[in-house]
Amino acid sequence: MLKIQDITYSVEGRTLFEGATVTIPTGHKVGIVGRNGAGKSTLFKLLRGEMPLDNGSIELPTRARIGGVAQEVPGNEVSLLDTVLAEDKERASLMIESETATDPMRIAEIQTRLADIDAWSAEGRAASLLRGLGFTEDEIYMPCSAFSGGWRMRVALAGVLFSQPDFLLLDEPTNYLDLEGALWLETYLGKYPHTVLLISHDRALLNRAVDSIVHLESKKLTLYTGGYDDFAKTRAAKRAVIAAAAKKQDAAREHLQSFVDRFKAKASKAKQAQSRVKQLEKMEKITAPEDAARVVFTFPEPEELSPPIINMEGASVGYDGKQILGKLDLRIDQDDRIALLGRNGEGKSTLSKLLSNALEPMGGKLKRHNKLRIGFFAQHQVEELNFEETPLQHLAPAMPGVFGPKLRAKLAGFGLGADQADTKVGRLSGGQKARLSLLLATLDAPHLLILDEPTNHLDIESREALVEALTAYTGAVILVTHDMHLLSLVADRLWLVKDGRVTPYDDDLDTYRKLLLQGDDKNKVGRKPKAKPKPAAPAKRVFTRDEILALRSEARKCEQRMAKINEMAKKLEIKLADPALYDDKPSAVLWQKKYNEVCDAKDRAEELWMAALEKLEKAES
Repeated sequence: MLKIQDITYSVEGRTLFEGATVTIPTGHKVGIVGRNGAGKSTLFKLLRGEMPLDNGSIELPTRARIGGVAQEVPGNEVSLLDTVLAEDKERASLMIESETATDPMRIAEIQTRLADIDAWSAEGRAASLLRGLGFTEDEIYMPCSAFSGGWRMRVALAGVLFSQPDFLLLDEPTNYLDLEGALWLETYLGKYPHTVLLISHDRALLNRAVDSIVHLESKKLTLYTGGYDDFAKTRAAKRAVIAAAAKKQDAAREHLQSFVDRFKAKASKAKQAQSRVKQLEKMEKITAPEDAARVVFTFPEPEELSPPIINMEGASVGYDGKQILGKLDLRIDQDDRIALLGRNGEGKSTLSKLLSNALEPMGGKLKRHNKLRIGFFAQHQVEELNFEETPLQHLAPAMPGVFGPKLRAKLAGFGLGADQADTKVGRLSGGQKARLSLLLATLDAPHLLILDEPTNHLDIESREALVEALTAYTGAVILVTHDMHLLSLVADRLWLVKDGRVTPYDDDLDTYRKLLLQGDDKNKVGRKPKAKPKPAAPAKRVFTRDEILALRSEARKCEQRMAKINEMAKKLEIKLADPALYDDKPSAVLWQKKYNEVCDAKDRAEELWMAALEKLEKAES
């Protein structure tokens, strides 16, 4: 059992924890959530004993082992497999001693202990972990120096999972994993035999991999049962109760104060007034919970281009004369929302570069609309920002002729307020850097936005804001991400990048997830399982892809028309609610007539929208 009792901790004069208390039973899988900067990572350092508490205590079982992912795996010549095996310190020590021991009794003790800790299956277990995190059979025997920092972090994760500490502390582990690796980790954590504490902003992971949520808010720790969605519902209900109680108390205080103010000077009422003063003094103030500052992304709207914006016929692409992807027959329209699926190394990044014009096709045809503008966001771009410059200094060269207030307004549209605008990028949080990179990628209102892992370092509120922005965005989106929640809400088409080809994936994300968890092979992902023969059914009309795309476009336009009419109706309702309008009767009649016309138009637009959705549903089924 982990017992955090009445802890207080401050850093640089800022209090992160004040009288915080929580108890976590042994074996529980717990998600740690809270706003960026609230102190989640600091809590992990306190648990590991890296910093002394100002007050309170943290109690752990005697000799409990605490493990977390190392910040960096050295780029040495040791193989990935041996690097992971070395993380089991006891096994590594015993294996070395077994080669030099000469005392028969000690040799027997060593061999018995090696058998007890299942040392002989260690290589198989370590290799399985590395394969689950995306390494091939050949790569697990390669030296660490052959891999980039992100891949070495996967090795570090494999190492801590292999050592199986009693308390496993993971801080945003999916930030350096792809979708397949994140799904594998989700399943692994569910079966992990000891206690897990997981800091994450990945909503899907927090719903599936943990059974409790610890919320860090207002310097306190609160334990909630269930995954993230359960926590969100419970917290919302709790906040509503507190807000209602605060409102009721404010009314009661106002009533008491009113009596005191009216009668405190009257001798006949003085005693009663004094009694109410005492009631006010004894009344413990209920404070309504503050709403979190709303995070926003404001993408500029591009003008509409005639479809398709990109069309490929038999195209191929690769590097240095070596083909990575071939036989590409793909089309992208401006209203497409496409998610790229496939394991690392299959070619998702290569396809993204081809689409963004960073790579030229090796063969076949690729035609782009001559007015097409493309925005590209990749995680590595965050680290390529100038850490010595402020966001304002980044923005000014990209918007020549635009000055102070307008530049600040642009930054505010991506959740970067006045304080962040003048702060050097090196001192911004990961999420703030990511927002700045997104702003720079979308400045010229691209018709096609390619997003490669856009949610890394974004907290849950920022991810929800990104979903809203992408939903409202009128350009095409190509999305590569491990965030299943974002994929499920944004993407309406799936492309599978596999075996040198890019093909439409006709099933849904849940089916893809299940196939990956069952184990990917050529007979599973990308192919539908053989179905049992069914009696012949009446022939149904098969809609072409272009017909379906046209129906989708029609439905989306109907929806946009509905939104505009609703907005117009709201403005007219505000106008008609103004009492001053009715001083001029002819004018009032005219405005009422306009409102009736808008209501009629709303009814017609809704009928057209429903008809378009019905046609689309019929075509897609």
